[in-house]
Amino acid sequence: MAEKQFKIVLLGEGRVGKTSLVMRYCQNVFNDKQNSTVQASFQNKRLNLDGHRINLAVWDTAGQERFHALGPIYYRDANGALLVYDITDNDSFVRVQNWVKELRKMLGGDIVLAIAGNKSDLERNRVVSQERAEEYAAQVGAKHFNTSAKLSKGVNELFLDLTQRMLAAGGVATKRQPVVEPTLTFASSTENNSSGKCCG
Repeated sequence: MAEKQFKIVLLGEGRVGKTSLVMRYCQNVFNDKQNSTVQASFQNKRLNLDGHRINLAVWDTAGQERFHALGPIYYRDANGALLVYDITDNDSFVRVQNWVKELRKMLGGDIVLAIAGNKSDLERNRVVSQERAEEYAAQVGAKHFNTSAKLSKGVNELFLDLTQRMLAAGGVATKRQPVVEPTLTFASSTENNSSGKCCG
């Protein structure tokens, strides 16, 4: 059975928890002192889903403004995108809307979108209402999830849904990976071949 390959890119402001979501999903770990991502890195995640062997290349991009121009290098050829914002930071939600516009402009309507309202463990400090976020997600054809990398809530469900929708779309990622700068570091691959739901 041939392995299907999909590329997912994570986009969002710095410090919204993109790296924490990737680490929680791929390795089931959380570090509350996670360093900011410099440029980009990726992890592979293998799983079986609906009778398919799947390899996800999950790209974690830097959120700092000075790296913005590098964005197209990393989300080129992506099958899916996860836009992440911090529910306690309205500016990070506004930024997600800008990323969506850019993705649609660059990649058209074929890319599968998910939006994560991260840090749901800080619900008492929420400033972006769930209703507002879900309404926006529906407008752009995305699905919205509340996630907490810290508490491992909503993370597996998010990636599972995104993978199912990429499968349904029928796209298979090209094996050509973006140009990788020498300064990039890559985390080791992890595998879970027993279930579509992974990492605990």
